[in-house]
Amino acid sequence: MTRPLAEVFAAARAEGRSALIGYLPAGFPSEAGAVALINAMVESGVDIVEVGLPYSDPLMDGPDIQAAVDIALRGGATTDVVLDTVARVAESGASAVVMSYWNPIERYGVERFAGRLAAAGGQGVITPDLTPEEAGPWIDATTTHGMDRIFLVAPSSTDTRIATVAAVTSGFLYAASTMGVTGARTEVSSAAPELVGRARALTDLPIAVGLGVSTGAQARDVASYADGVIVGSAFVRRILQAPDLDAAVAAVRSLAEELAAGVRGR
Repeated sequence: MTRPLAEVFAAARAEGRSALIGYLPAGFPSEAGAVALINAMVESGVDIVEVGLPYSDPLMDGPDIQAAVDIALRGGATTDVVLDTVARVAESGASAVVMSYWNPIERYGVERFAGRLAAAGGQGVITPDLTPEEAGPWIDATTTHGMDRIFLVAPSSTDTRIATVAAVTSGFLYAASTMGVTGARTEVSSAAPELVGRARALTDLPIAVGLGVSTGAQARDVASYADGVIVGSAFVRRILQAPDLDAAVAAVRSLAEELAAGVRGR
């Protein structure tokens, strides 16, 4: 049985650590391959999975995720493939959320998407380009279907803006560590601790940091001040570099184990 996000964060907190959150687009490198890779992540220490909804105009994604999304789209990935992937991941007991730009959800149908995701066992949705002011129908739909809605704040966000975003967020608050696109970096932005500190003064929600984490050492550093550590591009890059699916699974397992040790302070 898949656990609500609040329970996942509470369990991690009880263990004295941060939650590890891993991202992978549905349909990359294939529909079945994505499920196998996500299962490998979970078996190796990832607590929450972000299943990416492939989109033709991923403005905030860096080159690795753009390449992965292109592969998924050329392979026929659709919103229904995303929902099926969530269902198959949830069957294993993993807590899954969808990461999606707003346009695909709106085109699919806001109520239809929320209902079908809930039926698939999904726990929520991260919508990086949706603002609270434009989220009325989405707030209604997610409330109706018991889905967490996860919004983003950034280093440029004022305290007033953070409070506004947090007021309509549930599950966890996504703190983007830098102003820029996704991508593994040699170091996580120094703005991240300050952003998390400001957010903590304004909300009791768990706060997870994403954009840039790629190593166990970086995960350990972020875990020292955040409730969750989000890793996406680093997983995608390992898969892009692998010669076949078996090698990709092995690479994902190795990275997930390294990151899981990091969030545990080891």
